[in-house]
This record gives sequence, structure tokens and C-alpha cells, in this order.
Amino acid sequence: MKRALVFLFAALILLSVCAIGMGDGMILPDHPDRGWLSVTYHHVTVSVKDGIVVTHVDQEFRNDTSHPIEGEYVFPLPPGAVVSDFAMWADGKKLEGKVLAADEAREIYEDYVRRTLDPALLEYIGRDTISARVFPIPAGKTRRIELTYTEILKAESGIYRYRYPLDTERFSAASLGEVMIDVSIETTSPLQAIYSPTHAVAVTRAGNRATVHYEEEDVLPHEDFILYYSVLPEEMGMTLLTYKTSQENGFFLLIVSPNVDQDETILPKDLVFVLDTSGSMSGDKIAQAKEALEFILRNLNPDDRFAVVAFSDYPRAKTDSLLPVTPNNIAAAAGWVEKLQADGGTNIDEALTTALALFEANDRPHYLIFLTDGEPTVGKVEPAEIIADAGKANTAGARIFSFGVGYNVNTLLLDRLSQENHGTTVYVTPADNLERAISSFYRKISSPVLTSPRVEIAGVKTYDAYPNPLPDVFRGSQLLYVGRYEEGGEGEIILSGAVGGKTVSFSAVRTFPAVSLDAHFLPRVWAGRKIAYLLDQIRLYGETEELVDEVIELSKRYGIITPYTSFLVENEDLSPEQMANQL
Repeated sequence: MKRALVFLFAALILLSVCAIGMGDGMILPDHPDRGWLSVTYHHVTVSVKDGIVVTHVDQEFRNDTSHPIEGEYVFPLPPGAVVSDFAMWADGKKLEGKVLAADEAREIYEDYVRRTLDPALLEYIGRDTISARVFPIPAGKTRRIELTYTEILKAESGIYRYRYPLDTERFSAASLGEVMIDVSIETTSPLQAIYSPTHAVAVTRAGNRATVHYEEEDVLPHEDFILYYSVLPEEMGMTLLTYKTSQENGFFLLIVSPNVDQDETILPKDLVFVLDTSGSMSGDKIAQAKEALEFILRNLNPDDRFAVVAFSDYPRAKTDSLLPVTPNNIAAAAGWVEKLQADGGTNIDEALTTALALFEANDRPHYLIFLTDGEPTVGKVEPAEIIADAGKANTAGARIFSFGVGYNVNTLLLDRLSQENHGTTVYVTPADNLERAISSFYRKISSPVLTSPRVEIAGVKTYDAYPNPLPDVFRGSQLLYVGRYEEGGEGEIILSGAVGGKTVSFSAVRTFPAVSLDAHFLPRVWAGRKIAYLLDQIRLYGETEELVDEVIELSKRYGIITPYTSFLVENEDLSPEQMANQL
């Protein structure tokens, strides 16, 4: 009689898991009071090529208790990361997964249940954390898990930052037997500094290549592994990575770094900060929000203009127009902010329309930074009405950047508000430092150098490229543009956009090869970006059969888990004795 060992895993975000959001992959036992598992070894192999990172994790867990332990394997992923492979080991055999539609996977699972074969199932209910049910590990036995994921690092002023979650202090029953991280780095631009502020690493360099090695035994890590490396920015950095076989159309990733003269190109901007001062913002949240706003006021550029709007039951603006940056205006605004108190309800609709009315139609970039920690409770409360009102009020075309604080925010409202007004959304958990998060974000958008950018490629037919639309370019930042192309050839890549109301463009000629096999990770990177775009459309505007079918087809073809698919790992060849040993 055939036996099957089945694991299904998918992504989830649960409040109970948020506490380990910075921890590495761990098995959380069903009964923590009966003991935790130890980690015999934790090996990480990282490949970095021009900011594209493939991370392979290999961990082995040991049950040192006198009884079996069953639990949940969880691993916090970096935002936007794509899981490509997952495997568990049973009786010395590696069991690798395949992606199935979630409904199909559940049907197989229920069939095993009917045959009392003790399968395990966990379906996708969120993102940024993957989870897999782990069969009971007998006393004294081990379980090995392997995981591979891909992510894209964005450079800031030529500096890349890689983080691997390695905080295990709360979750391992004993010190880790061995921890080893090996990173290989390859860059097109000249490779400069390599530095880890968290761990003692050995670095070996050879031109634009380097390897980084960290290793310790009998250790209980208490912080994540962070690695910085920098490259020498070009006058117009334009890196093209491609992958194409002779049988199908190709994939490309364009990394654009417009290193323009900062003194001449930093654009004067208009900025309005909208701060939620409802009762739920009391305590640390309002204090940190004030500190963040004061940081922004102190770091405005000399030719900027600004305004501050606070709101609870109704909006309160410091002034009825945008103010120039002068010492007196900054001091007066900071004093007004310091006196704000948290009380009352949350009138998001009037706050947004009041703030948007302050902008004037001109050639300056317009940015609205909107911070809230809750649902709308006063005035109009339906997200569709609030978004429609904001759209009508936004006659100047301001970009809205939303900050959601805590777990009670209306994510659909904030995501769609930012999406439809060409901004982005940042979410901050109670464990995060709000002032630091806002200050860090403001540093990125404080100096726009190219607004409303466009990429055109002449000479090569390209399609299905993301993101769409492209975000503004800020000082020291990059544009990452991933898509497909048909036949190879020489392509003129043209980046255009607005600088101070004038249209400017940069161009370079690059080769799109007829066959190119080096960047083998690109198909999955492209599929991950397209799936993310499709999921955003579903989340913001609702499900359609066509969109769901496309997500499932891409997921199955490129091996990516989504809310509509799961990884199924099965072994039909285990004997009854082997199955009993595993269970």
C-alpha cells in the first residue's frame, strides 16, 4: 500500500507571527511548554549579481526532548521576495515541491485525510511570511528543511544593503551548533566598499567580484546579518541583464541610475504633511510622529514650500496656504506640532480634501505624506467615497505617500489611495520605531531629480514590463524595470522625464542577445513582478476569473506560491515502516 508524506506551505501574516518578524526560519511547536527544537546547523548561501539576490537556506532541527514535537515552520521573507524552491527531507530522501492550484491541492489533501494517511495542510492567507506544517519529529531525531528565494536590492547613492534574518534568541532550545553564511557578489560597475556592521566577516576580492564568509559554532545569534556593499556610480548608470533561450522570448532587467548634477537638478517641491491625532494615536505613536514631522521640517530644502494638517474629528491646518522655508516659518510650525494632542475620531475624508486644496497647479513636484493608525470613523467612512473625493480634490496631481501605523489600519483604503495618486504605502508595526521609519522614507523622497519618468526601447520589441507606471527618481536612487523581449538586437534605451517643468532624456545603446543564459534567475523575477501587479489589481478592484487564472498559470509555470496556489511535496515511495518512523 502506497504511503504519502504531504507538506503544503504558503505565505501568511498573523499577529501571532508578527513577534518573530525579524527572526530566521524556526519551527514553532504546537505545545511550547513541552520544549523547543534545537538547530544543529544553519547554512546560508547568497548569490548577488547587480543587486539581484538569490538566497538558499539549509537548516537542520533536532528534537532533544523525550517525546515527539510537531509544529509550524515559519520564515519571514523580505518584502517583494519570491520563493522559488522548498524541500523537506524524510528518511534521508529529499522531497521537493511542485506548485498546484490551491483548490487542487486541497482536493488531494482531503483524499489523504479520507484514507487516514495523516497529511498536513496550511493554505495561503497572507504574505511576507511562509509557513509549512512539520510532521512530528521523534525524540532524538532531526528534520532538515531547504528554502530558496529571490529578491531585488535597490541602491541608495550606490550603496546596497542586504539583510538576512538571523535572530534566534527566543526560539532555539540551545545554542546553534553551526552558523555559516557565504555571500558571492558580482557587479558591473566598479565594486567599492564591503562592510557588515553586525558580524565579523572575511572578505576576499578580485576586481568586480568578491566573496564574504561568516561562520560561528555554538552560538545563539541575537541580531540579523546585515551586509553593505557599494559601487562607483556612473554618470548615467544603465545596466541591462538578460536571459533568453533559443526556444522562447527573452527576459530583461534594466537598472537605471541617473547620476545627474545634484546642485542643478534637485527640484523645489511642495509638501503637505497630514497627521492623524485621533485618540488611538496617544502615547508613543503621537510622540514619534511629532519627532518625525520635526525631522522633516528641519530637512526641507531652501526652495521648498510646506504645510501641516492635523486631524481627528475635523481637520486643522496651521495655515491656509503653503509657506516658504524660512527659520521663522519652520520654528512656528514646529511649535504648533509640539502642542498637538491625541483625542477624538478619525475624519480621513475631510483631512485629505483640506490638504489637497493647499496645492497649486505648477511645475513643482507635489507630495502629500499621510499618516494614520486606524479606520475612518467620522464623516464619510466608505473607502470608495474617500478615494473618489481625494481624486477630485487632487487637481494639482500630488503624489500621496501613505503611512499605516499598527494593525487596525484599512490597508485597502491606503493602498488604493496611494496607487491611484501615484505614490506608495508604508506599513509600520507597533514593534517598529515610527520616527525612524518616516525619517528614513523622507530622506529618499526629499530630493526629486526626475518626475514622471518613461522608458522607451527602440530597435527591440519589448512588452509586459513592470512597474507601470514608473515611480519618480530621487537623488541617489535607481529605477528597476523588468520585462520581456522578442528577437534580439541592438536597442536604444531612452529614459525621459521632467526636471523643473522641462522634459529631459538620457539614452544608451545596449545589446539584447538572441541567446543569453547567464541571468537564469530573471524569468522568476519577471514572473514575481507580474504576479504582484495582478494581485494588486485583484486586491484593489476585485477578483475576475481572467485575473485569477493568469495568476495561477504564472505561479505553476514559474514555481511561485500565491494566495491561489500552494507548494505540494509528496513521496509515494515511502514504505509503511519508513512512514511510521517519520511520524
